[in-house]
Amino acid sequence: MAEKASPSPGVGITPLQQMLASGTGAILTSLFVTPLDVVKIRLQAQRTPFSKGRVSCLTVLPLLSASGKCFLYCNGLMDHLYVCQNGNGCTAWYKAPTHFTGTLDAFVKITRYEGIRSLWSGLPPTLVMAVPATVIYFTTYDQLRDYLHTRTGSRGHHIPLLAGALARLGAVTVISPLELIRTKMQSRQLSYRELGVCIQSAVAQDGWLSLWRGWGPTVLRDVPFSALYWFNYELVRTWLCRQAWLEEATFMVSFTSGAISGTVAAVLTLPFDVVKTQRQIELGDSEVHPVSASKPSSTWLLMQRIRAESGTRGLFAGFLPRVIKVAPACAIMISTYEFGKTFFQKLNQERRLRGL
Repeated sequence: MAEKASPSPGVGITPLQQMLASGTGAILTSLFVTPLDVVKIRLQAQRTPFSKGRVSCLTVLPLLSASGKCFLYCNGLMDHLYVCQNGNGCTAWYKAPTHFTGTLDAFVKITRYEGIRSLWSGLPPTLVMAVPATVIYFTTYDQLRDYLHTRTGSRGHHIPLLAGALARLGAVTVISPLELIRTKMQSRQLSYRELGVCIQSAVAQDGWLSLWRGWGPTVLRDVPFSALYWFNYELVRTWLCRQAWLEEATFMVSFTSGAISGTVAAVLTLPFDVVKTQRQIELGDSEVHPVSASKPSSTWLLMQRIRAESGTRGLFAGFLPRVIKVAPACAIMISTYEFGKTFFQKLNQERRLRGL
């Protein structure tokens, strides 16, 4: 029964169809989760208001700087760094005309006074980055998992763990230069021509590897997260199918498995998320103040600094917001992806039957 409960979801569909399924999942996840994060940011902003001379990361840790402001916008799929100089360009995010007493109150007042579209602020950069990253990641995972199953002849639980780690490593490596380019565009008003000149000068000065700044902390957070996520997802999905006597996972089984595995992975990798957030803040600060920017330190030194300043609890700062974001994002993403693959499998089967 265990073998029947865990059929290979990638069998019977093409890589292009896998890309369409994962791309659709990324779009739907962004549409559903973005309003939750916008409300969370606005609530946190009124509790920790921006003031001159303060750089704030609303999702994890407040940091001090000489001048300028920046904050992270995260929706469970991607992290976006916004840099604001003297408050310009960020007024819609944190200078709300009203005071919010809670989450529901924030939803109602934002919709009433600012329009329902304000709940999807920051959606375009999310889609521009999240869709290609998710397509690469999920398609690579399925292809790698099926290849390893075939090559080794094993259906062991180590296969999803290895495939998830390798797929995330590849996706992070491909997307990392785009993340740096987007940060530069957000930190200053640059035309595409100026951006090209800026990138050329950076490459000439520091080499091509300069385009992968921040790659290390991202890998340290995302690769273990991905390995743990897929390992737990396959385990939980198989167990739920066995309990319900199902031969194939239903939408709700995939949804529940995604939420549980995403929560476990998010909690276990939270210290790396805190370090990555600090690195992104330092990157944004260096874009605003290149001269006064501090030299980047190693991940281990950053973790020691956080522990010395805030204790062990500092390494797990933002626990609840991260779980609230990641659990529904993982659940919506994986269930939509599995639904899309099932749809294409049935479509291909019907086409083959009609061709006979």
